[in-house]
Amino acid sequence: MACLPRRQKKDLTILTVNPSFLDLLKSPIMLLAFGFGGGLSRVAPGTVGTLIAAVLWLFLVQLPSLLYLVVVLLCALLGVYICGEAAKRLDEHDHGGIVWDEFVGLWIALATIPADWSGLLVGVVLFRFFDIAKPWPIKWVDENIQGGFGIMMDDVIAGLATLGCTQMMVFFGWL
Repeated sequence: MACLPRRQKKDLTILTVNPSFLDLLKSPIMLLAFGFGGGLSRVAPGTVGTLIAAVLWLFLVQLPSLLYLVVVLLCALLGVYICGEAAKRLDEHDHGGIVWDEFVGLWIALATIPADWSGLLVGVVLFRFFDIAKPWPIKWVDENIQGGFGIMMDDVIAGLATLGCTQMMVFFGWL
């Protein structure tokens, strides 16, 4: 689907439709916001973004714990800008194709989980549950905090909720 300009707004072009993958390649911000193209999926872009984040986690988990946390924190801080700028360019708060927040949320969720397939599967499923169901306070944040910070925070909280659940599972020996 081509990316057609709708109108000019200060220094940016507002788009009427989803960008194409070629359009993403022209803008590092949009490429990251759309999860290297995963957000272009017509079906469940958030889940596709989460699955891409899971693949990247397989590499991230090889880092020493402190470096892992630093990388995730930097990605979260950068994500506030990336997601906010992409939302401005699309003229839509938390456009479904913006999945960088899913990347960071999942990496938070998996920060201390056992680095095996069962841990990864449980982490992904629980994260998607919290991100889709949006129990309080995730829903409140999603509805009341705007901009890049709001886009990032609901997924950060979903990641923290998942982290809490998985740590209880580890504590009780269920994972």
